[in-house]
Amino acid sequence: MEITPAVAILSALAHEGRLSIFRLLVQAGPEGLAAGEIARRVGVLPNTLSASLNVLSHAGLIDSRRDGRSIIYTAQYDAMRELLAFLMEDCCSGSPEICAPLAAIASQCCVAETACS
Repeated sequence: MEITPAVAILSALAHEGRLSIFRLLVQAGPEGLAAGEIARRVGVLPNTLSASLNVLSHAGLIDSRRDGRSIIYTAQYDAMRELLAFLMEDCCSGSPEICAPLAAIASQCCVAETACS
């Protein structure tokens, strides 16, 4: 990942509401959530949700698909992985103990019942 897209993604996430929405969609998995359900769970008004989803979509962090009368939103896991890899790229600088706690967190992020995306 280049620095410009990384800045765009970080900028999109640099808002409490958008970060909450993105984290919710990451937790929802590949099935995603309908816009109404996102609004209910996060507790935002529809116009605020629409603006937040638009910013996240333009940053490449989420995708949407129509399912009947609903629009289902999903996290774009590839973009998330690319950003995390970009941020970790030069993490250790020859000192693996710097990143060891992060590796431990990553190895525990998925429970046996759910698959990592």
